[in-house]
Amino acid sequence: MNKFFVSAGLVAVGAATLDSAMADDLLGDPTGPKYWSVGATLRGFYDDNYSISANQRGSFGVEFLPTVSVHVPLQQTDFGLRYTYGLYYYQDRQDVADNPFDQTHQLDIWLDHAFNERWKGTFNDTFAVGQEPELLTPNPTTAVATPYRVNGDNLSNHGNLALNTDWTRLFSTTLTYENAYYDYDNAGTTLDNISTTGASLSALLNRVEENASLDLKWHLQPETTLFVGYQFSWVDYTGNQPIAIVTNPKTGLPLNYYSDDRNSYANYIYLGLEEDFTPNLTGTIRSGASANDVYSDPINPTTTWSPYADLSLSYTYLPGSYVQLGLTHDISATDQVMPNTVGGITQFAENSVVYIDVNHRITRKLVATLIGRVQYTTYDGGQADSASSTDWGFGANLSYQINPHLSVDTGYNYDNVVSDIAGYSYSRNRVYLGVTATY
Repeated sequence: MNKFFVSAGLVAVGAATLDSAMADDLLGDPTGPKYWSVGATLRGFYDDNYSISANQRGSFGVEFLPTVSVHVPLQQTDFGLRYTYGLYYYQDRQDVADNPFDQTHQLDIWLDHAFNERWKGTFNDTFAVGQEPELLTPNPTTAVATPYRVNGDNLSNHGNLALNTDWTRLFSTTLTYENAYYDYDNAGTTLDNISTTGASLSALLNRVEENASLDLKWHLQPETTLFVGYQFSWVDYTGNQPIAIVTNPKTGLPLNYYSDDRNSYANYIYLGLEEDFTPNLTGTIRSGASANDVYSDPINPTTTWSPYADLSLSYTYLPGSYVQLGLTHDISATDQVMPNTVGGITQFAENSVVYIDVNHRITRKLVATLIGRVQYTTYDGGQADSASSTDWGFGANLSYQINPHLSVDTGYNYDNVVSDIAGYSYSRNRVYLGVTATY
């Protein structure tokens, strides 16, 4: 399930899949003569903890989100593009003589192409610049390395390329390549200031993540598919800054850890099952293990095994009404790094993510949406070894379609991080009311 969040600064309930179905929702009937759409959303909001700091500050504000979309369906190809600009005004920052504006950018591209009856390729990409974690990590099934708002023009790009091939009626393969790029605005760590300011987010989390996987699928029945797969993952940290200064236990001398000392790769093996229980109820189970090699650690390069799982279930119970839920377990990057007493640092985190998405059409014009997400994180190595954090997120939205071009909506978002790490916990409440115009 590949999703993205429409509003980076405020709303965590505007999810849609990056495929032709998304284009249908955005633009109406794709077989019609109109291949483009423009729109804008204007909302007023209150955020009771926009600063995410010990000095908690709340603010009223306004967000403005103009959007332009293009969808070109051809005989064997489906192409779409959407760009959303976000402008956010915080009254409290104006009152303290700080810059009251945040800006975000989000560009989504998707392309489906059927080479012939047996070969089909898909590509989608999301590029974003912003502050909120749901914008920088747009897939809700993926663990978030920074579960809080980050000031600055932070950049991320997530791309996915897949080739599906039906070799016979009973056997097919899926070859996939994924690439994720992160670049945080917070930078400037040096050996002179690291002891006072700590490592910057750029030093800790600027990185390229690459995944290549191959699934071998056996179609046992029209509604049942069994598969086995392998995935290779590589993480290259690109911050090129110091992240910690430790005493090397082997020599007794100072040793400087740099960003690329967290480089790693992992090998995954897994089994899976895809099942269409009914025309309205489908599910996928993928379970296995990963061998994680932190080969760049200058003190303790190790290989560890971790469980891996990806479970999802989708149920459409009424036209326009559905429930999607799932669970994932995997390793990920983390913003924790503090060394322990023997010089080791935190190399990665192990995460379990549980999510649910409910879309209920109350009437033809009135739609309610609920999204819930919980991320449980434990840390591997360093001072945070075996410590845990739990990130709770909830969003509720009610939207009313006045006419084909105008709608109003209201909603509430809640975030809460409970952590064993000092200074990491916080809670945040956001409410909003707005209007959207499309053409």
